[in-house]
Amino acid sequence: MAKKGRQRAKGRITGSAGRFGPRYGRFIRKRVNEVEKVSRAKHVCPRCDTQAVSRQGTGIWECRKCGFKFAGGAYVPQTPNLKVALRTIERSLVKES
Repeated sequence: MAKKGRQRAKGRITGSAGRFGPRYGRFIRKRVNEVEKVSRAKHVCPRCDTQAVSRQGTGIWECRKCGFKFAGGAYVPQTPNLKVALRTIERSLVKES
């Protein structure tokens, strides 16, 4: 026997994208919701290693604890390209030593 209950709707994306209502399509609203969730979250400070970095504007991030202000990605403080660059720099420093 099948369970009687309510089936969850596929397109029900609430959160920050709920302000759009039924406009723009389900997947665009879902993507906006994910991006805004990441950008509004607290991130780790590169200077003091505390989870207190918040977004001030496009690409501008600031730590609430130590006051360190730095440039990063538009939605995340460390972009994937930055991580690759930091790894490459670290490897080259290890080779020189």
